[in-house]
Amino acid sequence: MISYVTIGTNDLERGAKFYDVVLGVLGATRAFETESFISWSVKPGGPMVSLNKPYDGKAATVGNGTMVALTASSPEQVDAVHKTAVELGAQDEGAPGPRGTGGSYYCYFRDPDGNKVCAAYFG
Repeated sequence: MISYVTIGTNDLERGAKFYDVVLGVLGATRAFETESFISWSVKPGGPMVSLNKPYDGKAATVGNGTMVALTASSPEQVDAVHKTAVELGAQDEGAPGPRGTGGSYYCYFRDPDGNKVCAAYFG
């Protein structure tokens, strides 16, 4: 259902280095790139995560209540995403672990711009 999501950044180069590694843990690679945005996808034509400088030229800000959730294929992959993100300077917002019912397993972190991101395995 989702084509792409955008995450604002004030430093595209720094953010790209972070997401190249973190999204690489999930098997994503760069799909599109311009001077103002970079998008990653797991497969051609699949959903994308895009890191963007705001179109209006103003500073990117963190959305209150906004979060991007990335699908992981296993609890181990959630662990790897969280570990990688934190090692790259992300702020821990919730260590990997079971959430809810049905074997769901999540982690939460904030990227270098403060955007909240989740890696989720739905069991």
